[in-house]
Amino acid sequence: MQLSPAQKRAVAWTIIATVCACVLWLLKAVLTPFLIAAVLAYALTPLVDRLDALGRGWLPRVLAVLLVELLFIIVLLGIGLLMVPILAKELPQLREQVPVLLDGVNGWLKPLLAQFGLKVSLDVVSIKAFVLKYLSANAEDALASALSSLKLGGSVAFAVFSNVVLVPVALFYLLMDWHRFMDRLLDMVPQRARAAFDSFTGEADAVLGQYLRGQLLVMAVLAVYYSAGLALFGLDLAMPIGIFTGLAVFVPYVGFGLGLLLALLAGLLEFAATVGAAKALIMVAAVYGLGQLIEGFFLTPRLVGERIGLHPLAVIFALLAFGQLLGFVGVLIALPASALLLVALRRAQSSYRASKLYLG
Repeated sequence: MQLSPAQKRAVAWTIIATVCACVLWLLKAVLTPFLIAAVLAYALTPLVDRLDALGRGWLPRVLAVLLVELLFIIVLLGIGLLMVPILAKELPQLREQVPVLLDGVNGWLKPLLAQFGLKVSLDVVSIKAFVLKYLSANAEDALASALSSLKLGGSVAFAVFSNVVLVPVALFYLLMDWHRFMDRLLDMVPQRARAAFDSFTGEADAVLGQYLRGQLLVMAVLAVYYSAGLALFGLDLAMPIGIFTGLAVFVPYVGFGLGLLLALLAGLLEFAATVGAAKALIMVAAVYGLGQLIEGFFLTPRLVGERIGLHPLAVIFALLAFGQLLGFVGVLIALPASALLLVALRRAQSSYRASKLYLG
């Protein structure tokens, strides 16, 4: 069977795409920091360009890049510093409340198990001694324990450290030469396909811009909601935990999970000795359960999904599918990548409907 020139080109491009996909799959661990840096560079380049334009003639682009990257790092550190008041308040409370909590758990668990014929009693004294030993440890003991853990997981620690160093370095060079990289990519596009490529990238830019603005709105609304919801229950750390949870939802599932654990721990430590642990459980179930419903069924589909044209079911499927394929990085890029795929599918659908195969 003889193939036409167009069919030969299609087969060749299919083979090239398959080989590239296999190479990317095999190198996904190595490419992770560069992929994260590329996503950040795409989002931060407009700000660098604006500063570069404002300072034309006296502000070199390298300074604009350094200012934007420094601002981004400060924002990340600020989110991390939200943990400081949480830890500063919870660690002393842990030393005070852990013995009380253990006594309460033992008193509740022992009669419950006895109903099923199980005579089990926790060695509360030993558990108290073990927990308090580490909660009361000085800085030298904590550092020694951390170093010991690093030795056991040296490869993991090295990978994390290298990514922390590599991402800012890669981000710097990408921000410096972003337009040069894009121009080189454009030069590889055949002239006959240049108009279609420009149209596609323009639509993709618009869709991704809508995604970023929608995600920022979701984060802001949830930060206010969680802060107000926890404050209504009288939690002292309502504001830092609420803001942290709202901002951390940018990382689906992980951010929500961290905020949930922090709120549960803070509630147990604050309310267990006074009104009982039930208030902490009710608070977390009410605030975070309702928050998850609001985010999953209203905010993300409406403010993110509708802005990029994705159905709510497509949003959920994208998060699960990309997470399964690429892990944590896949969850991060799920919706932006889905937006690009959506643009491609729209164009493919338009071409099909205009073709003789559809028109008959």
